[in-house]
Amino acid sequence: MGLAGRSAAVPGAAAVILLDTNAVIWMDQNHPRIRKLARAIRLLVSPATILELQLLEEIGRLRLHSGIRGIVEADSWEIDDPPVIDWFERAAEESWTRDPFDRLIVAHARFRRCRLATGDRAILEQLRPSERVEL
Repeated sequence: MGLAGRSAAVPGAAAVILLDTNAVIWMDQNHPRIRKLARAIRLLVSPATILELQLLEEIGRLRLHSGIRGIVEADSWEIDDPPVIDWFERAAEESWTRDPFDRLIVAHARFRRCRLATGDRAILEQLRPSERVEL
C-alpha cells in the first residue's frame, strides 16, 4: 500500500466539515443537533454516506424528507469525491471497526484533513478533538 501516506487536504480544511451519515439525516430533518454546524464555512458529504443512506432507505430503517436525489442535489453541502485508491487504502487502516461505512467516512475526513461532524460514539472515541465536531 504505497499511497497510504498521501493525503489531499481540501483548501482551508480547518473550516471544512465532512458530515457523517447521522449528521446528514439530522440536517434533512432540521434536528436541533445541527446548530453546531451553523458557523461552518463549507460542508462536505462523502459518496459513502450517500450509499449508506440509500441502503438504509431500502431496508426500511430510514425515510428522508428530501429523498436521496434531494440529498445529492442539496445546496447546503457539496458531495466530495476523493481519489478512490488513496481513500480506500486509508480506510483499510481504520481497523477499529468492522462497519465499512464508518471506515470509509472516517478515512475520507482524515484523507482530506477536515473535521468530521458526528454523534456516533464509536467514531468520536477514535477521533482527536481537532478531527471532530461532536453533535
